[in-house]
Amino acid sequence: MLTSKEIRESFKSFFVSKAHKIVPSAPMVVKGDPTLMFTNAGMNQFKDIILGNVPIKYTRVADSQKCLRVSGKHNDLEEVGHDTYHHTMFEMLGNWSFGDYFKQEAIGWAWEYLVDVLGVDPGRLYATVFEGSPSENLERDAEAADYWARFLPADHILNGDRHDNFWEMGDTGPCGPCSEVHIDIRPEAERAAMPGATLVNKDHPQVIEIWNLVFMQYNRKADGSLDKLPARVIDTGMGFERLCMALQGKTSNYDTDVFQPVIQAIAQMTGFAYGADRQKDVAMRVIADHIRTIAFSITDGQLPSNAKAGYVIRRILRRAVRYGYTFLGRREAFMYKLLPALIRTMGDAYPELAAQQTLIGKVMREEEDSFLHTLETGIRLLDKKMDEAKAAGKDTLSGTDAFMLYDTYGFPLDLTELILRENGMQADIDAFNVEMQKQKDRARNAAAIETDDWVILQNGETQFVGYDFFECDTMILRYRKIKQKNRELYQVVLDKTPFYAEMGGQVGDTGWLVSDTERVPVLDTKRENNLPVHLIATLPADVTAPFTAKVDEDKRRRCECNHSGTHLLHEVLREVLGQHVEQRGSYVSPESLRFDFSHFQKLTHEEIRKVEMLVNERIRMDIPLDEHRSVPIAEAKEMGAMALFGEKYGEEVRIVKFGTSVEFCGGTHIPSSGMIGSLYIVDESSIAAGVRRIEAVTAQGAERLFYACQDMIRELRTLMHNVPNLAQTIRKTIEENSELRKELTGYLKEKTGVLKKRLLDDAVERNGTKVLYFKGEGNVDMFKDLAFQVKAEKHGKICFVAGITDREKCLLMVMLSDELVEEGLSAAQLVKDAAPFIQGGGGGQPHFATAGGKNVDGVGAAMDAVLEMAGLK
Repeated sequence: MLTSKEIRESFKSFFVSKAHKIVPSAPMVVKGDPTLMFTNAGMNQFKDIILGNVPIKYTRVADSQKCLRVSGKHNDLEEVGHDTYHHTMFEMLGNWSFGDYFKQEAIGWAWEYLVDVLGVDPGRLYATVFEGSPSENLERDAEAADYWARFLPADHILNGDRHDNFWEMGDTGPCGPCSEVHIDIRPEAERAAMPGATLVNKDHPQVIEIWNLVFMQYNRKADGSLDKLPARVIDTGMGFERLCMALQGKTSNYDTDVFQPVIQAIAQMTGFAYGADRQKDVAMRVIADHIRTIAFSITDGQLPSNAKAGYVIRRILRRAVRYGYTFLGRREAFMYKLLPALIRTMGDAYPELAAQQTLIGKVMREEEDSFLHTLETGIRLLDKKMDEAKAAGKDTLSGTDAFMLYDTYGFPLDLTELILRENGMQADIDAFNVEMQKQKDRARNAAAIETDDWVILQNGETQFVGYDFFECDTMILRYRKIKQKNRELYQVVLDKTPFYAEMGGQVGDTGWLVSDTERVPVLDTKRENNLPVHLIATLPADVTAPFTAKVDEDKRRRCECNHSGTHLLHEVLREVLGQHVEQRGSYVSPESLRFDFSHFQKLTHEEIRKVEMLVNERIRMDIPLDEHRSVPIAEAKEMGAMALFGEKYGEEVRIVKFGTSVEFCGGTHIPSSGMIGSLYIVDESSIAAGVRRIEAVTAQGAERLFYACQDMIRELRTLMHNVPNLAQTIRKTIEENSELRKELTGYLKEKTGVLKKRLLDDAVERNGTKVLYFKGEGNVDMFKDLAFQVKAEKHGKICFVAGITDREKCLLMVMLSDELVEEGLSAAQLVKDAAPFIQGGGGGQPHFATAGGKNVDGVGAAMDAVLEMAGLK
């Protein structure tokens, strides 16, 4: 039986024998493509070639690509772990042809590899072909069917509809028919009882698609029409995990040697045997799948966060932790302990896992600890919501509250339902789904971009001259209108441009397109599918006219000062803190720079000062920029350039040197370090376990910071009457203030005791309940403390009502003893119903609640209303 490692290598070897270039997997986390957060298919890294935006270097290519499908069109997340073949992170084995071979070779080689090389039983294979679409004047893909007929009987060649057998990159762009290869791995008896053909594309777990051969031969335009592509493309993708299942004689991907080492590590850790309990098995599969996604995302530079791709990774990690918490009894961080098992399984193919093990483990452990705390918070909040619902005589938690728990606290709906069931309650699922749909609609509308077709004026590729010039003569190659957030803009592609398109953390240039008759502002420059696009608000009157493209030189220079500053900062951080420091991200704008790096503790004041001094020393040395373009990557590494994990490098790279600082970099830089002026660190913080962030300013930004500090010191001196030792005077003032606060606290405590005694002495007993009543001016915190003291002292049934005024504001406060709450009274409900008297609102818990308002004259009426509703008037 072939191991997963042997299967992966056999695929690459086979296509090497067919004259294919084996390329490394692109990072799973996508950078520089606003349409995509994650690589969700093997073709993503070749999109620029397919769209014709970059020249073809190799006409035949093959690889094994890390992919992630959890959001958008390919959302498999909720199925992961519950079935045998869905995953978040998966590997896609693929081969491509760019204008070289087409259907005959793609189909023939797929058959040769599966049957002749791997020894798959041909009787278990089925192929689907596009059945055609009369509405689009597309005929059945008879060509593909004829090629398949050389290998398969007619009843194993099946027609498929547009949904299954016509592949499209998006709403517009390259597309074409596809041919899926399915395998039937059912036992012989089941195969004899029911032909596999009837189960193809029917979601049967043992009759599954393993390979999709896409024949790109059309281009979809914005109006939906199709044009033939000038250069046809073959794009195939085979699910590695599914192939391993079929070849290793398993009926579940999770039973293969891809997942079993991790699953067995989970079983050993928890003491639960895999295969003994369905719910525990699902939990183990979820964890075994998700740990791969999280580990690879971190190695590719994507840390868990609350935004975009980081939020997706955080959701996946929390889903795994929650399954461990609910079904495997994990009450402390555990996933990071599974890393050694994952590395033993996948470390040979992806050495970055072992290289980044320490960072991955620290990030995962911190995230796990944080979410376990969040789970506890969510449970307490759910308890509160259940109490409120029960107090109102309800047995259903509102969909709004369930969604708030899910969205704000990351509290999963199924866990909410489980806890509710244990308490004889249920959730309003329909209302929850309404809230979920609203959120999805908001996200979709925020990201939606409508695009027209490109209007092509000239054919050609953009030549970037921005490393050498701030302006150049140019012509418009193509343009199109786009609409985003109800604003119409235009994207323009030039034949030659000095504008740097946003990439690698450096923001895009702004400037102007100038002709003899007009001056059109360029609002931004983005990179879309590796194509520099210039964003303008209005189209030039004559798009065929010659233009001068002019970059805003001042903004570019300020940006370059900050970018070159990050290079010097990176080198100095490694010198001061150690060689473990590696860049984890950066952002460079004209105003400031941000630099994220691996380091496991907060920088001391002395370390920050030392870093600043060494960077500024290099700036004063006025080191000239030493730039090397189109350097072979092996030669670049020999020069000392350090490759960053999560970055995709070509065979030739650009090297930027400032003295001993050597980095791969495609951005623009200052001609010499002296132009930076100076660099000062504004802030240093943690953004994740093992990752620190420095924010700094250079050039004019550094000058503004210096002047602001000067002004602040001058103002403080004035406030302190120009004392000679400012710091000592401020320290003394703070100490005196602290002592006065202590005296005030003691006074309030004493006053609270006196007031509490008076209120208890003056209490009126009504219906067996002591009523404490206060109306007037006072300190809100003092009365809150008083209320809780009275409750804790157990004076029997007590209702405390206070109306506290402060000029034009007022506060209604209600405290009920446990006995009154048990009888069905709720302070939260009483306050809510009485709040209109003070033109306000509020809430709280059954035993204590407050409401703020602005109608001071209504305080008395509100207090009377509380007592009347409580039956204590």
